[in-house]
Amino acid sequence: MGNHSKSSPGQKMRHARVLAWILAAASAATAQPSARIVALGDVHGDFDVFVTLLRSAGVIDATNKWSGGNTILVQTGDAIDRGTESRKVLELLTALEKQAARANGKVHALIGNHEAMNVYGDLRYVSPEDFTSYKTADSASYRDRVYEALSNPLQKDDRDYRKKWYDEHPLGWAEQRQAFAANGKYGRVVVEHDAIVKVNDILFLHGGLSAKFAGTPIATMNRRIRAELKDFRLIDGGILTDPLGPMWDRGLAQDEESPETSGLVASILATYGVSHIVLGHTPTAGAVVTRFGGKVILIDVGMSKVYNSSPACLIVEDGKFFALHRGVKIPLPESVDPAEYLKRAAELDPPGTNLRKSLGML
Repeated sequence: MGNHSKSSPGQKMRHARVLAWILAAASAATAQPSARIVALGDVHGDFDVFVTLLRSAGVIDATNKWSGGNTILVQTGDAIDRGTESRKVLELLTALEKQAARANGKVHALIGNHEAMNVYGDLRYVSPEDFTSYKTADSASYRDRVYEALSNPLQKDDRDYRKKWYDEHPLGWAEQRQAFAANGKYGRVVVEHDAIVKVNDILFLHGGLSAKFAGTPIATMNRRIRAELKDFRLIDGGILTDPLGPMWDRGLAQDEESPETSGLVASILATYGVSHIVLGHTPTAGAVVTRFGGKVILIDVGMSKVYNSSPACLIVEDGKFFALHRGVKIPLPESVDPAEYLKRAAELDPPGTNLRKSLGML
């Protein structure tokens, strides 16, 4: 016979707590993910167009504070370099991460090849204005001290050598390098971020996935990239600078849509349990573009003025995909004819844009 004795008040409270925990756990397991995702490609230091796009997407207000509620914002890397206000872009992204979290939203600022390059010291694309943004009243004397520490002892008193070194290391250079050290203000943030993220059933990354890496778990790739950014000795032969790696590969964006490449896309979708792959890195003619039957979406639209000044991004709402092109939501070519979609986007552009030129709309 079972024990049918009545529960004590204490037992009832414990049972209630357990039941509440079970219900909460069940709710968390079955809770619907955010119904709205905003995804932006390469910003490349253009603060003004970045802000314009974030406002038109409804994720920041007129004071550049988070207003997106539980929206998930994904920036697929290369927020910096080439343009003139990379530091301001980084500051805004960092602030929005904290603000979104407080509003039950989320910001994924992914590592692009340019974020990585700044950490490991490849500064080919840092603009003079970006270096200047780090300059302080002490920059001249600080650079002198760095020169004494880093220059060739046998040449440092040579006038021509000194001039060349100073030309190559403008005021603000030393402070920029300090900020992007792995434990520096911005380097630490980069190293803490992911390079690849799965949001709902969509895979986001900067470059692409070649067959070489397509079976590698997301966590493994992120872990390897962070490890190489913390220890540069691991870079040679690693994933970070591999042309076929997720930071650099352009195959899904550029290769012909053949049975082989279509098979690779299908394999990636199945392996990671996703319906779409969203990429930056490879600029389009100025609009969000789909490939492989809409399964691959390219969102590097040439946002920065150094490319195209095209304020366009991807929006996913209730499982439906749209381009937000100059403030107008347009269904992506999964649901409308690609030619009609591109024509509609181009008609929103001012004369002379890359998109209008590519379509012969001069």
